[in-house]
Amino acid sequence: MTDSDAAFMRLALEQARAAARAGEVPVGAVVVRDGQVIATGHNAPVGRHDPTAHAEIVALRRAAEALGNYRLDSCELFVTLEPCAMCSGAMLHARLARVVWGAPEPRTGAGGSVIDLFAQAALNHQTRSLGGVLADECGALLADFFRARRTEARGAAQPLRDDALRTPAARLEGLPDFPWRGQYRSDLPALAGLRLHYLDEGRLDAPLTWFCLHGSPAWGYLFRHMLPVWLAAGHRVVVPDLIGFGRSDKPKKSSAHGLQWHRQVLLELVEALGLRRTVLVGQGEGGLLGLTLLPEEPERWHGALWMNTGLPQDEDAAPAGLAAWRERCARWRGPDTASLLGVSADQAAPYSAPFVDAGHGAATGAFARLAAGNAALRARACAFWRDAWRGPTLLVAGGLDTAWGTEAMESLSRATAEEPPVWTLPDAGLLLPDTHGEAVAREALGRMG
Repeated sequence: MTDSDAAFMRLALEQARAAARAGEVPVGAVVVRDGQVIATGHNAPVGRHDPTAHAEIVALRRAAEALGNYRLDSCELFVTLEPCAMCSGAMLHARLARVVWGAPEPRTGAGGSVIDLFAQAALNHQTRSLGGVLADECGALLADFFRARRTEARGAAQPLRDDALRTPAARLEGLPDFPWRGQYRSDLPALAGLRLHYLDEGRLDAPLTWFCLHGSPAWGYLFRHMLPVWLAAGHRVVVPDLIGFGRSDKPKKSSAHGLQWHRQVLLELVEALGLRRTVLVGQGEGGLLGLTLLPEEPERWHGALWMNTGLPQDEDAAPAGLAAWRERCARWRGPDTASLLGVSADQAAPYSAPFVDAGHGAATGAFARLAAGNAALRARACAFWRDAWRGPTLLVAGGLDTAWGTEAMESLSRATAEEPPVWTLPDAGLLLPDTHGEAVAREALGRMG
């Protein structure tokens, strides 16, 4: 293996990670000519409904188009997994000079694991092959992918409690710009058998982790434009759907929801995932939870990003806009969220999807009163943010959000003595991470260091 072989295989690994983000088996390929990459490809048979759309075939097609010739005799192909018979045959037909692959494939590999098509002297062309380049990295990516799929399958089989509802998976499939496959947990003590859904993307040894908490009536979909920014920086991103929202189980009674209980679930999740050097990201009631969560174990946290949120406040102390928002939530009977969010039915559709009927929406009404009766918790959180917190912080407000927008965020800024003050986006509403997520994620990336 040469240094250039390793360098090109790392480019193929980038393609494999792109396949994983799209829900495909993580295999990536690049085609090289005279030391230059002329084409790339990653697995796409699921997304394209095409059994031939293996990474190698995709890359070969693009290389042939780029060169205007189906003969690629001066080219080399680098792929993260030992090619199958179909792909090996295509390489031989293309007259590739050499193929370099990473992890072995003991079940279908045609580079020597099952058969070795490249060693058949009777064929009218011989393509040189080299296996095992960055095999550990290529194999680890595949192992992580299938481990997550097994975890997801076990979660999908988790029995549903009698006092809860579960959104059918089909309602939350194929949403735009949301290719990630999540995981499930029901083993946290506070869950008592309820199923919690969360995304966990990026390397476990990443230098920074972003822990994102949504408000009501949103779910993890809210952060879909922020994840790619942080993942591209080599970071890890964890996005739970709070119980009662998204793909997580939904207790039928509003009384099941309380600030202390939701905090305990999140504390146990953070511990179970072993989060360290983490930025806590919060929007709406998710931010309210986060602001009281972080003081419990401050050594875990590196920074904070707050968007359209605030500290717990008693009903009589809430700003007029927030009080009106809570009243609308308390009256909401679902499942359409457009009236709550102040957007069109089309814009609200991904947020309405988890709520099959009014019974699925008990958490939305409960979250409207989430902060009530927690004066001691609020006092402790205020003291922490005012006197003890020294990490980097970014406060962002949507100018169009009358509930958690500028007034609530400026109140939070005063309570936390945060400098510089709130960054207000005049054309952003309650769903600020949805509409302005990429810009805010980039600003936060620079701020957190």
